[in-house]
This record gives sequence, structure tokens and C-alpha cells, in this order.
Amino acid sequence: MEKFRTVTYEVHNPKIKKGVRFAVLADLHGTIFGEENSALLQKIQEYAPDAILLAGDMVVRMDPSTLETARKLLGTLVKDFPIFYAMGNHETKMKAEGHIYRNEYLEYQSELEQKGICFLANEKTKATLAGNPFVINGLELPLEYYHKPFSPKLRGEKLEELIGKPDSEAINILLAHNPKYGKTYFHWGADLILSGHYHGGVLRFSRHVGAISSQFIPFPKYCCGDFYKKGKCMIVSAGLGEHTVPLRIHNPRELIFIEMKP
Repeated sequence: MEKFRTVTYEVHNPKIKKGVRFAVLADLHGTIFGEENSALLQKIQEYAPDAILLAGDMVVRMDPSTLETARKLLGTLVKDFPIFYAMGNHETKMKAEGHIYRNEYLEYQSELEQKGICFLANEKTKATLAGNPFVINGLELPLEYYHKPFSPKLRGEKLEELIGKPDSEAINILLAHNPKYGKTYFHWGADLILSGHYHGGVLRFSRHVGAISSQFIPFPKYCCGDFYKKGKCMIVSAGLGEHTVPLRIHNPRELIFIEMKP
């Protein structure tokens, strides 16, 4: 059976009035932990989060069987927890005009939306969780921002063009799959930023240091773990799965839990 570890982060924010708990899934890529993902389901259900946040790449764009894996997992979880789903590059590519599995992807998204999952493609939604006012923002970057090895800088004006400004009255969560642009995300003003994409840098040296990014950048700045700036927090998941090159060295798959506290 595939294995994963759980990592819990405690994040303090003065806007929080009562503690709130999140489970964060990133880069599942169709990986299965136990029969029909029973091991993953059990861990999440035991933790009983106030919401589940998806930081993208639940699927593999050229493998439609991964849609069914994610559909079953999320269809079960949404019966018990609110789920907010931001796009990774695999979702963005799969739903694009002309993609061989576009229709399959659109059916997958439609079915999960009907079950109550909130998909956020450069959209935002308000949510009250444990009595706290949240705005959850789902960033969908144009694919040029994933180019290997060179992709453009993400400027603050472009980020605002894509997703608007944060809500000064609420606690702002930014689901942003690609952590390369962490500096811009911090500057934008999110209280909590959640990313994935780098798969822990393949070879992980420490809590924050991995060997290489998915865009072939050595020792990327926001590779894995937690980062802080002026009271804001960014957490980058090492992911629950991988694709194409299934290699992980000192870099276990991880399910992230977050405790946000006053």
C-alpha cells in the first residue's frame, strides 16, 4: 500500500477569533492509499477539519483514470466537509479547448460541483468557518507561468487582474498551485497561502529545502514547508503523489493539517 505522512502546522492570526482546522490536499495525481483511498479518508475524517482545501493537481492530464480516483475520494469527503478546489496546471491543461480528455474533465468537475464542491478558477467565495469570516481565493495561472525552465515574472498588477484584491474585512486564503511566485502572493496580502506543484523538490534536504522545482529550477526558494512574512503564512505541500517520474528521496508524500488560532 502507498504511504504518506501527516504534517500539522499551527498558524496564528489576529483576525481569528476561534480556532479553525483545515486539511490541505495537493498533487494527488490519482494516487491511491488503501482500498478506494480508505487510509487517506480515515486520516481526514479522524482530524475532522472545518474545511478541506485543494491546492491543485488532483489528476494527471493524460490519464483519465485519475479523474475517477479523485471523483470517488472527493465525492465521499464532501458528504462531511466543505471543499474548496483550486486549479493546478494539470486541471488547466485538461479542460483546455482541444485537449483529448476535455469532455471527461468537464464531466468530472460538473459532477463534483453538483455534489457541493466549490471550484475556484480565478474566483473567490466567502465562507464562515468556526465563526470566522473567510474569503477563499482560487488562483488559476495562465499556462505560460508553468513553462520550463523559463516563465515570466508574476507582477502584482497581473495577480490583481486575475483575482482582484483581498478583502480587508475577512481572513484571506489564497490557493495558488505554483509556489514560484510566493513573493508576489505575500505582497498581494493573503493571510494564508497554500501551494504545491514542486513535489517537495524530489530530493528533500530539510523542512524548507528541496533539490529542484517542477520547472527545473535548482533549490527553489519556496520549495516545501512553511514560510512567514509580516504576519502572513505560506505553506507549500510536498504533495500526495507524483507522475511521469515517480521519484522521492527523503521526501515522503504528505497530507497537511493546519490549525489557525488567535
